[in-house]
Amino acid sequence: MDMNALAVTALQQLLQALAQGPACLVRVHAGKGSVPREVGAWMAIAASDPEVLIGTIGGGHLELQAMREARERLDAYLAGQGARAPLVRQALGPSLGQCCGGVVTLHYECVQAGDIERLRRELAAPGHPLALFGGGHVGHAIMRVLTPLPFAITWVDSRDEIFPPQLPDSVQCEHSDPVQAAVADLASGSMVLIMSFSHAEDLDIVAACLQRQRRQSDLPFIGLIGSKTKWATFRHRLEARGYTGAELEQVTCPIGVPGISGKQPEVIAVAVAAQLLMRVNPEIPVR
Repeated sequence: MDMNALAVTALQQLLQALAQGPACLVRVHAGKGSVPREVGAWMAIAASDPEVLIGTIGGGHLELQAMREARERLDAYLAGQGARAPLVRQALGPSLGQCCGGVVTLHYECVQAGDIERLRRELAAPGHPLALFGGGHVGHAIMRVLTPLPFAITWVDSRDEIFPPQLPDSVQCEHSDPVQAAVADLASGSMVLIMSFSHAEDLDIVAACLQRQRRQSDLPFIGLIGSKTKWATFRHRLEARGYTGAELEQVTCPIGVPGISGKQPEVIAVAVAAQLLMRVNPEIPVR
């Protein structure tokens, strides 16, 4: 599967389907106890292809029953019949074939093309700002993994025509020459991944990040791809530029969850994505 196919998110699928006809949108309105998904999670059944599920509210019998209910409501909507009550409460017990033990309230809404802009705003997941420097094989693999996740990505490279032609709305591409100049304009709180096509560029980007940290201290994660040997060389050169040991401790190199040793781009991408999620989720301990 190529980048263009992976770039189609559930939200994009829904908006494209609405351009062809109405759909029934199902959102998790409330949850109590152990439940499959969080409030705001959603799925949809579109009239253009009612056998295809867009999004998910957690799978299992809850989702199967919600799909049946959504199809019935969509059929009634198309037939011009009156709308049912929007909220449906579901206990996740033996009667539903699930043993979660919690209670979920689902909100059903039939939507159409006129709702596209509203839904674009309401359903877009807030993303943690992240800057990815480098459009090589690993950069592309990381992008394939990160695009469905809750990140708002700025993808930066100094080379022309390095980015795929189509990407999700959560990804903004930037050509920057010199590449390190883009560091100054990153959103506050951005996590940074550095993996350009040259070690010289990598070093300049790291230095720009550390310089920004001196001024603003607003980059919570600076990750550099490479080996311990590469970082030892970089550390020596950065010390020569006047950066202190405390400042250099802000750089993570190598990147990725410890214990995953594969060097294939896809393996690195999964390890790095897991590391980033551990950083943005305070409930997960970070090593």
